[in-house]
Amino acid sequence: MSVYGIGLKAAGSADEADGMSAFFSLLRSDLLFYAGYALLWTGIFVLARSGYSRRAAVIGLHAVSLVVVALATFAYQYFESTGTTMDFAVISFYITTLGEIARVVAGSTPWYAWVVLAAAVAYVLAGPAVVLRLARRLSRTEGRAYGDGARERAPVRSVATGLGLMAIGLLSMSFFPGTVDANRSYSLTPVANVLLSSVAAGEQARLSSEAVQSGDLRPLEEASLRRTADTKDRNVVFITLDSTRPNAVTPYEDITPSDEDGEEPEITPFMDQLSERSLMVERAYTTTPHTSMALTSIQCGIYPDPATEVTAAEPGGIPARCLPELLGEQGYNSAWFQSATGEFENRPQLVENFGYDDFYATEDMDKEGFQRANYLGYEDDIMLEPSRRWLRENADDGPFVANYLTITAHDEYLAPDRYGREDLAEDDVMNRYLNSVRYEDFFIENVIQQYKEAGEYEDTIFVIVGDHGEAFGENGVKGHDGVPYEVGLRVPLMILDPQRQDWVNGGERLKGPPSNHLDLAPTVLDLLGYETKNGDYPGSSLLNLPEGRTLFSQCRPEQLCSSSLKGDSRYIYNYGKEPEELYDLSEDPEQRDNIADETDQGVLDERREEVLRWIARSGAAFDEPEDR
Repeated sequence: MSVYGIGLKAAGSADEADGMSAFFSLLRSDLLFYAGYALLWTGIFVLARSGYSRRAAVIGLHAVSLVVVALATFAYQYFESTGTTMDFAVISFYITTLGEIARVVAGSTPWYAWVVLAAAVAYVLAGPAVVLRLARRLSRTEGRAYGDGARERAPVRSVATGLGLMAIGLLSMSFFPGTVDANRSYSLTPVANVLLSSVAAGEQARLSSEAVQSGDLRPLEEASLRRTADTKDRNVVFITLDSTRPNAVTPYEDITPSDEDGEEPEITPFMDQLSERSLMVERAYTTTPHTSMALTSIQCGIYPDPATEVTAAEPGGIPARCLPELLGEQGYNSAWFQSATGEFENRPQLVENFGYDDFYATEDMDKEGFQRANYLGYEDDIMLEPSRRWLRENADDGPFVANYLTITAHDEYLAPDRYGREDLAEDDVMNRYLNSVRYEDFFIENVIQQYKEAGEYEDTIFVIVGDHGEAFGENGVKGHDGVPYEVGLRVPLMILDPQRQDWVNGGERLKGPPSNHLDLAPTVLDLLGYETKNGDYPGSSLLNLPEGRTLFSQCRPEQLCSSSLKGDSRYIYNYGKEPEELYDLSEDPEQRDNIADETDQGVLDERREEVLRWIARSGAAFDEPEDR
């Protein structure tokens, strides 16, 4: 059975098509591949009848079969977890980051998968010897019955050649998808999908390289700040919400799901109150639905390296002077708090690159009395006491920048019960997720109350923003890394400034134009009254957003998908694994109707070239000058 054909998108397609015909279209590549694979090894064993050749054939069969079975198994687990196919880009990315994903694998892999893996390893270790012994017995039986004369060898070669030709034919046909619609990568067997995508990856890398244009790739490399008559020495606090999508946040009433009675559940009542005295941005987007890469955009005002988050977490790895560093030159202290472990993705170095003075992760915090939130860390309230101590020791020394990175809403969605739990959804996973977001609401209230008690509230600008969203099967995908749709890219964003009377008396909603993480740093500097010199931000202040911009976003890894947003038009490029996608968000906010087939090819070509050029420029900005 196809490991992809049973999935969300494939199942939906089969329902819409002609029953069994659609079903076998999805299985076609698998059936052809495994038939060809069996014939190929049958032919090899016909030739390798005894001695060292038979031993090599047995060992080769086991080794190659282990790779094929492992690839199919991992592809299935990956599809079950994300709703997307595992291809060359995914495999090559995770091979280079084995240390980083070990914690994720350990936390999300079911126990029976480890049992199967142990059995497979035992089979590989013992299987060849057992099969070889059986093969020798069969070989001796054949020798007694038929002899080993030269007259037997010619028919053997003919049979092996015939089997080989048939195998090549079947294997070749398995590389053609059984459907031409958006499920074509799902209809390919995993081996074919990985091999074909490796070719596509090389071609897209060439196209991206050719798309690099001249111009300033590092507009903030030499940036600094200039005080003006409007400059105010005020604190800046980021509360960055991991894996929080707007339709889980109550103030976004237009997209928050209703219960059976048509009423919207009060998931985040404090944020709802906060929206009545804040600037609330209705259409805010991440640059990359992955935390470390999104943080680079939030803190530095630039697009992240499209290839990997590792570059930014190397010493000197960010080709820009980030907001904490720039404010540090103006006398600001700074501290970073996170409820996740500091080991993951070399976060201490990344935060140092941002320009923060102090870094606090769970390794630095007292865990007694706090519950696990997931495999990455503890419930967010664990940050409150370290924050309280830091404020006592540093708040009187002048203005400061602080960041609180939550982790409670991140997969595994364990939903700590410190504030109880509500029945927010029938599905267990969704209910735990929404309760995790509900917990974040309490944490935000606790942080703001802490600043009031410390006497810092009135002098602080609070930026509450999501790093990315989260998908639970919408559009046929799950998780966040590979989600180019609204549920993965759209984020909540509110700015609370107690000194802005036009905001605190009723709040203000920014309905458009759309913005993204690149706009946060210039917005903060605008509110503080600073001007930049020797550099310009690619983004714009939320207080004066221009119309007609194109906002870009990418998946992780890079060649999984990339997209652009122009007004209400969302374009998605899938690097040849699936057809291009185009959606009119004004008419189709849930992105169910792909209108790419109805769109002029020239328009699609222009959008694709624009995305490739952006990817190329973003990557080139992180290259050393001699490598560009």
